[in-house]
Amino acid sequence: MIRITAACLVALGLAAPAGAWTLEPETSSISYVTIKNGDTAEANMLTRLGGGVAEDGRAEVEISLSSVETFIDIRNERMREILFRVADFPVATVTAALDMDDLAGLAPGGSMLATFEITLAANGSEAGYDATALVTRAGENRVIVSSMAPVIVYIDELGYDDGVERLREIAGLDSIEPTVPVNFNLAFAR
Repeated sequence: MIRITAACLVALGLAAPAGAWTLEPETSSISYVTIKNGDTAEANMLTRLGGGVAEDGRAEVEISLSSVETFIDIRNERMREILFRVADFPVATVTAALDMDDLAGLAPGGSMLATFEITLAANGSEAGYDATALVTRAGENRVIVSSMAPVIVYIDELGYDDGVERLREIAGLDSIEPTVPVNFNLAFAR
């Protein structure tokens, strides 16, 4: 999802050299929703992001998994240690490749809908997803990419099912849903 955003920035750099786009971590975010016991939804965030776009259009966004924010301290600690196992896997990476010609005509102030394939690498595994985003050229040197619909991540595809089961047991829950809707809002500048 995130790599999609970086690739969009490169594509929009009409007069600038490719690869000059950098993720703005202070104005970018990734959020997701977990559902427990069938009907309790909780919003969470990952707050430390970095990344950029290479000259060939390959975009990469790194997500610091230790930056998980569930708004409950003990849950943050359990997510870092039990689920994400940040001692072994501190970063998740999202990558994408984009054909720059598709976006080259977007003028400052303009927006377009774009669908991208992304790869999410986390926990020693990789999974592919489709993402739909609104790409807005916020100025000559700034692009914002926002998800139009959540990207649905399946925990078993990334090997998180055992960690989720351990969290369920520790918290005394009946269930934790195995699918996680993820949204992103990414700003890039050159």
